Amino acid sequence: MKRTIVVTGAASGIGEATAAVLERQGDTVIRVDLEKGDVTGDLGDRDAIVQVAQKIADLSGGRIDGLVANAGVSAPTPLSPKINYIGTVLLIEALRPLLAESDAPRISVTTSAATLQGNDEKLVDLLLSGDAEAALARGAELASQGPAVGYANYSSSKRAISRWIRRVAPTDDYAGAGIGINGVGPGQVRTAMTKELFASEEGRKQAATAMPTPFNGPADAEDIAAVHAFLVSEANSRMTGQIIFVDGGFDAVSRGDDIWGTA
Repeated sequence: MKRTIVVTGAASGIGEATAAVLERQGDTVIRVDLEKGDVTGDLGDRDAIVQVAQKIADLSGGRIDGLVANAGVSAPTPLSPKINYIGTVLLIEALRPLLAESDAPRISVTTSAATLQGNDEKLVDLLLSGDAEAALARGAELASQGPAVGYANYSSSKRAISRWIRRVAPTDDYAGAGIGINGVGPGQVRTAMTKELFASEEGRKQAATAMPTPFNGPADAEDIAAVHAFLVSEANSRMTGQIIFVDGGFDAVSRGDDIWGTA
C-alpha cells in the first residue's frame, strides 16, 4: 500500500538515501531540509518548526503514515542538542496528530552509535527534563572547553533522544495510538560529511580506533536507509522503543554480551 512518509535532512547523506529507497518502493516522500526540499526550515528554531509542521499538513492533506526524523548535526557546540534533541522532539510532537490519522503510523529517528561513547550526564538529564535553556547553557559550557570536551554536545544529544524514544514508545500517546517509534544508530558511515576523514589512511585509522567496525567496515548511507525504510513500513508491526545499531559491530565491541544490566 502506498504510504506518505516525511524525511527530514533529506537533501544529503542518510536522509537523501532514505527518501530514494522509499520512493523506489512506491511511497510518496515529503522531503524536509534547511534550504532544499519540498518543505524548508530551520529545525533548530521553534517558530520555524511550527511552520514546517503546517506545510507538511498542507502537502499531505492532514495525514502522514511515517516520519524519518533524520536531520541532525555533529557539532561540538550547543547546536547539536538544539537540533538533535530539542528540535527533533518538537517536530515529532507537532506531527503526531498527522500520524494518528494513519492506519499504521511509524516513526524512525536517526540516533548514533556515539550514544555508546562518552556522554555528559548533566546535559542528558537537562534535555530529558525539558529545560532547553539550561541544557543549551550546559552545552555552551562544554564547548568553551574545546572540541574534545565539546564533543559531548553531540554524543549526549544522541543519548538523550535515544532515551526519549524508549521513554515515550510504550505510552498512550504512542503505543496506545498505534504509533511505533524506534531509532537507528549508525556507526561509521561514508557520506559527504565524512569523505575527508576516510580519504586518508590516517583518517581511516583514526575512525577505526574511535569506533571499530569489524563486520564489513564503514557503512554507506543506503545501508542505514534500508533500516529506516523497514521501520516506517507496515511490515514493522511489533517493534517499538528499540535503538537498532547499524554499526558494523561497534555496539557488541563496546558493550560486550550483557546489555541487560540496570546500569
